[in-house]
Amino acid sequence: MDAVVTMIPGLDAAPTRHGRLLDWVRQIAELTQPDRVHWCDGSDEEWTALTDELVRLGTLKRLNPEKRPNSFYANSDPRDVARVESRTYICSERSEDAGPTNNWIAPAEMRAILHPLFQGAMRGRTMYVVPFSMGPIGSPISALGVEITDSAYVAISMRVMTRMGKAALDALGDDGFFVPAVHTLGAPLAAGEADVPWPCNDTKYIVHYPETREIWSYGSGYGGNALLGKKCYALRIASVMARDAGWFAEHMLILKLTSPENKVHYIAAGFPSACGKTNLAMLQPTIPGWKAETVGDDICWMRFGQDGRLYAINPEAGFFGVAPGTGIKTNKNAIDSLYANSVFTNVAVTDDGDVWWEGLTDEPPAHLTDWKGRSWTPDSSEPAAHPNARFTVPASQCPTIAAEWEDPQGVPISAILFGGRRATAVPLVTEAFDWRHGVFLASNVASEGTAAAENKVGELRRDPFAMLPFCGYNMGDYFGHWLAMGERADADKLPRIYCVNWFRKDMHGKFVWPGYGDNSRVLKWIVERLEGAAEAHDTPIGRLPNKGSLDLSGLNLSEHNLDLLLSVDRSVWKEEASLIPAAYERFGEHLPKGLWAEHEALIERLEAWGHDGYAGG
Repeated sequence: MDAVVTMIPGLDAAPTRHGRLLDWVRQIAELTQPDRVHWCDGSDEEWTALTDELVRLGTLKRLNPEKRPNSFYANSDPRDVARVESRTYICSERSEDAGPTNNWIAPAEMRAILHPLFQGAMRGRTMYVVPFSMGPIGSPISALGVEITDSAYVAISMRVMTRMGKAALDALGDDGFFVPAVHTLGAPLAAGEADVPWPCNDTKYIVHYPETREIWSYGSGYGGNALLGKKCYALRIASVMARDAGWFAEHMLILKLTSPENKVHYIAAGFPSACGKTNLAMLQPTIPGWKAETVGDDICWMRFGQDGRLYAINPEAGFFGVAPGTGIKTNKNAIDSLYANSVFTNVAVTDDGDVWWEGLTDEPPAHLTDWKGRSWTPDSSEPAAHPNARFTVPASQCPTIAAEWEDPQGVPISAILFGGRRATAVPLVTEAFDWRHGVFLASNVASEGTAAAENKVGELRRDPFAMLPFCGYNMGDYFGHWLAMGERADADKLPRIYCVNWFRKDMHGKFVWPGYGDNSRVLKWIVERLEGAAEAHDTPIGRLPNKGSLDLSGLNLSEHNLDLLLSVDRSVWKEEASLIPAAYERFGEHLPKGLWAEHEALIERLEAWGHDGYAGG
């Protein structure tokens, strides 16, 4: 068999002397039997060659170069359009280490399942070896990986989303640590068999081995199932690495805020997918004199610096954003980022070779080709773009990208925000009493479902820390890690924790808060709290702004709606508190006692509170 492997063109042309990497690549080649091996270098020449080949195969279609230079779109197989949470596994040695919120199969059993699936899975295809860095190369907060894939679409997407190629391989040296990630479409080609534009397999597995720091993905060519540096490495595996080494790997944006007095604060924020995270990351403040800049839009790695503060990097190099709902009015900076060098997937295409999706413009074009390749008009019964259609674009193209976004030392975090979609109960902004209370608030974040995952759209589900689909170990232990990190730090240097809710509705079902750029008003209050300049009052659930301390200048917000946004309904919150034990009990002994104590304290404060119904400041 080894002689056969040696004959695979490109296998022995490895531009590295890293022994473990070379052995691993050879093992995967022996298992999957590709026709050839290509070691990705991340160059412009390689990009051109791969995109040209993908256009030839029909996987990519070139957009009008006058409208979107060096940009492409792809239509996936309708069976392969989103993260597949039901087929995503955390294969720790013990099931209790994966916890009740993850799918678990014993590692040996999973390897026995995957081995025959991967055997010969790359026949007729090229095996791409993709070295990459999560974070700026050389940063003490960054980490390296290598993805093996038989998808050129994945290879070019990894070039956008990570620091991919020769520089990452050089950083690996001859013996550096890397996370091995194997991906196959599960669509081998027999001799002479014609390919299809979007090969995939009905059988899908996205598998993580936390102890050995491995990722194996089979059957899907889409998004986080296939771009293994993203959710698989940067969150599921990295969260385990972070737990073991004393840092954080989080599903958070990173935002730089500069006040009119030129004071700078960096804020991290965790929101479930499609709950406004990208909009906040690329915020356009509506209040004069305030400036917002983007450090990261999705993932945040944080370590304590020598000064005791938490420093964060964005481990990604690109944005992989949900297209529908992203438009000039909602997120002009995202739209302005997409002027070139972008890959669009499952959007609609205009007759003149540009892209369109619901929310891009107020009025749709008179005619489009929809994401399934069909003729579409505004009278068509289905949306033109898939609800989870995506854009992939270099972060460097964002007009609001911060100068520090690639600083290897990271940026110091002043505050951490959490929030989901809540039509009722949750105020506009709540400040935690202290770090432990903040962990309690974050552990109870709930949000309506989105098209980015498999849960029903509109269904309310708890999504602690916005990490439910992405934590690589028992979430009870994850809460404990957050508490332990707070205990080891100087409390005065820890970021303050806040919960926000842009999605409160009135009795008629209309959003009360305008959101988008006006969210800067909440951030202004948070910054002023950090600087000791804004007033708040205590409620049983946390500290809320006094009415006069929130800048509402220019807003047409009624007194009634302001009361709704900045108040706590005692009876509603007694009901909310009664729902927490069921969410906590599933973690058993892994749920930290400190969070049970916070729950008891909440009930006591509600019972002792002298208000009935709404109470605001």
